[in-house]
Amino acid sequence: MGKALAIDTRKLTKSYGGSRGIVDLDLKVEEGDFFGFIGPNGAGKSTTIRTLLGLIHLTSGGATVLGHDIVNEKEKILSKIGYLPSEIFFYPKMRVKDAIRYSADLRGASCSKRAQELCERLDLDPMKKVEDLSLGNRKKVGIVCAVQHHPDLLILDEPTSGLDPLMQREFFSILTEENREGSTIFFSSHILSEVQAYCRSAAFIKDGSILLSDKVADLEQTGTRKITVTGSLTREKLQGIPGITYTEDAREDELKFLYRGDIQKLLTILAGEKIRDITITEPSLEEIFMHYYEAGEERK
Repeated sequence: MGKALAIDTRKLTKSYGGSRGIVDLDLKVEEGDFFGFIGPNGAGKSTTIRTLLGLIHLTSGGATVLGHDIVNEKEKILSKIGYLPSEIFFYPKMRVKDAIRYSADLRGASCSKRAQELCERLDLDPMKKVEDLSLGNRKKVGIVCAVQHHPDLLILDEPTSGLDPLMQREFFSILTEENREGSTIFFSSHILSEVQAYCRSAAFIKDGSILLSDKVADLEQTGTRKITVTGSLTREKLQGIPGITYTEDAREDELKFLYRGDIQKLLTILAGEKIRDITITEPSLEEIFMHYYEAGEERK
């Protein structure tokens, strides 16, 4: 038997009239996983999260979170999770410590010691008023509110926006510790390096639909190669070869592309060209994502 699912969607759809939301979303996140939900701005990440939490009503399909139906058992779901929205809002006159305690009280949780520890780690002054905080410090308050009660599932929407690099690293240390203690981590991001560094599984979303979902280690071993050729080679010379997705041309005499195909066939063609240098490496997760993203555009 496989692991129980923290998130399980079945053709989950949210429509906004003529605007795109999410379409027939099938997403499975195992309990205990560290899962990255990847996509550019406007891809449907926040819509998915808000629908899962019952903050907006689904149009069709269905889903469960921690085994509870998102329509009929919303309160049970909210009692077991920690949620960090992409935009943080608090009552402006509140002090940081009051906002954090208010969040704990709503859950009937006693976690003042943990909250104090998190404030220290995130360099957050609990005595300041929320209205006087920068975007990054408001994000820190949201992190403490989401994490302090050791939830079964942490859902985080673009969590590192506004955090400086040192705080981003500390934040992921906190998430890693929570995950080791049993929390499932699910966070959306358009920064693929974060997902590659910390996640065990990931899904790519584009235009409200899942392009690909798998273990990060398997995504990194798709058979796609990143190739850089220096010399007189042009795109025209490679016309008709399937499996090529071009990336940026760094210099006039340099061609960069991702290739998923018969490497021997490609090398045979390159052998007849005036080439000064060639490098063949594994692509980053970001480049793999762009490969699938561009392929999706071509299929339209």
